[in-house]
Amino acid sequence: MAALTGRWRIFEMELWDTDYLDLVEPAYIRFYGRGHGEFVFGTVTGGLDCRHSSDRVDFTWQGNDEMDEASGSGWAKRNKDGTINGEIQIHLGDKSGFKARKF
Repeated sequence: MAALTGRWRIFEMELWDTDYLDLVEPAYIRFYGRGHGEFVFGTVTGGLDCRHSSDRVDFTWQGNDEMDEASGSGWAKRNKDGTINGEIQIHLGDKSGFKARKF
């Protein structure tokens, strides 16, 4: 769990360019040690409900997409180089891989 705890700067997503990612604020995903977290990219925000393993987090989320209620799921895994990669899926919508590094 500790391997992924903290704030991670999302620097790349498959579906969106960096201008969109940082539209409102610098894109990030944060994992807290108590099974919660949050993320922001573009106009999408979400609170996370996490299940941690040694080097991976699986999560569901609830939040907003352009001010409309949204939810979904995702995962993140730590890489040997210290970055993480994962996927965020919007329920009945887009699904995109992402890459992030520790803030």
